[in-house]
Amino acid sequence: MLLLFDIDATLIHTSRSGMHSMQDAGRELFGPSFRVEGIDFAGRLDPLILTDLLLHNNQQPTPEALAQMRDRYRANLTRRLAQPGIGRALPGVLPLLHALRANPRVTLALLTGNFADTGQMKLRACGIDPDWFPIHVWGDESPHTPPARHHLPPLALQRFHARHNRALSPHHAVIIGDTPHDVACAKAHGLRSLAVATGSYSISQLLAAHPDRVVQDLSETASILEWLTTPANSHTPA
Repeated sequence: MLLLFDIDATLIHTSRSGMHSMQDAGRELFGPSFRVEGIDFAGRLDPLILTDLLLHNNQQPTPEALAQMRDRYRANLTRRLAQPGIGRALPGVLPLLHALRANPRVTLALLTGNFADTGQMKLRACGIDPDWFPIHVWGDESPHTPPARHHLPPLALQRFHARHNRALSPHHAVIIGDTPHDVACAKAHGLRSLAVATGSYSISQLLAAHPDRVVQDLSETASILEWLTTPANSHTPA
């Protein structure tokens, strides 16, 4: 089984440090009027968010401007995450990850819109080691232009193949995330999806995206563990 976890609002909560750090970056580069209001952050790729932020603030998303934004974003995120108590793992996350890591039939993976450097910083600030996940697919790794989240699952399957020297059926992979984007990403490639209502979307909003299962959070360890590690054809739709 390949289990692909989103990061923000699925595994961890960082008091919106990412959003605030992007605003900090923009204000340092372009002035105090730089704003993030009106930009959709949840479930999206960091490169697209930075592009949208620049356009939203009447700046051209040139390679130079994007590189400067990313650099200042990283610096400000470092500062914000150093504040005591700013980040935490969400309910049930650590017990579930520990149980899954002990299962030899499971390969843990990250599939996220975050950049690699800043995504790993967020995890470590919340007591999660990125190395617990042997496979990583980051938000700037889309092989296509324009980039999109649904480009990422094939990369995860390719990396599973390279690591284990065998192909994996999409039905034996699950995306775990907190937004309809995660569900759509799974559906685009025949993967299962577990939607978690720990972000900005309610259970009813997540259900409207038709995931394979929805939970309030990841605290029901035994039930979620069984569901995640049972092949798709053994499940009754939930």
